[in-house]
Amino acid sequence: MNAEADQQLYYFMKLTREFEDRVSILHRQGKILGGVYSGKGQEAIVVGVCYGLKKEDFISPIHRDMGAFLVKGVDPKILMAQLFGKKTGLSKGKDSFLHAGALEWGVFGATSMLASSLPVATGAALKFKLKKEPYVAVSFFGEGASSRGDFHEALNFAGIHKLPIVYVCENNFYAYSTPQNLQMAVENIATRAEGYGFRGTVCSGNDLHAVMKTANAAIERAREGEGPTLIECKTYRYHGHSEHDQPWYRPQEELIEWESRDPIQRYEIYLEKKGFDLDRLKEEMDQRVKETVSAAVSFAEESPYPEGKEALEDLYADPI
Repeated sequence: MNAEADQQLYYFMKLTREFEDRVSILHRQGKILGGVYSGKGQEAIVVGVCYGLKKEDFISPIHRDMGAFLVKGVDPKILMAQLFGKKTGLSKGKDSFLHAGALEWGVFGATSMLASSLPVATGAALKFKLKKEPYVAVSFFGEGASSRGDFHEALNFAGIHKLPIVYVCENNFYAYSTPQNLQMAVENIATRAEGYGFRGTVCSGNDLHAVMKTANAAIERAREGEGPTLIECKTYRYHGHSEHDQPWYRPQEELIEWESRDPIQRYEIYLEKKGFDLDRLKEEMDQRVKETVSAAVSFAEESPYPEGKEALEDLYADPI
């Protein structure tokens, strides 16, 4: 990669981290409407997968994937307004971030039952194939979702029809409070792809380059008509399942061990080895992302709430 791409990737990971941290604080201040589900520690996955996707490519992120919105092109101000429940947000103040989408940027809003978006993303991939469009669908989910029926139905259909889709499992080892060994008898979710006739692969979800290499290969295969891929990214969330979850169920030593593998710190080592003045770059980037997020917060705070009568608008899609 060239120096510009290196810095862009660094910016998106730092922006995602700063955005997540600020939202956690705002939630404790009672300014965020709805639940907050931090993806802190998992930034390399959403940045590594979404960086380089086309605007027309379809992604279905989950509740922990704010970075996917940012990398795909959604304005941080609009995203923050969504979290505040303001009229200027993605859903005009009608919903929380959990279900937010931005179809003009190819971002599909999730549902509370996270695996239910896998069949939707699979349907988008089917549309691309039927219309012979050069686009791909990317479906994000957690390891807990891979134990639900809609996960298996989606993968089975995609395997049969060789659809242009990449399934990305963000395996942080806890489905809420249930550890992986108590919800499945396999070590790697990626092995489940074999039952549906396509490739499954495992990579470190805390290594940006590993994620990008794995994702880019899968996306290229999908564009070339070679069918789906299931990618499993091994990672860890630093916070609980949500901001109201105190994760007493996991050992402190485990958290410390994973924090020592922080994806941003790991990428900073790469940048320094490549010859960047890391201290200067880090200072500049910290200032840039703080200014961006502060501007987003100000925009959200100053934006109006929707009026009551607007609840009756946007109930149906406009006729084609």
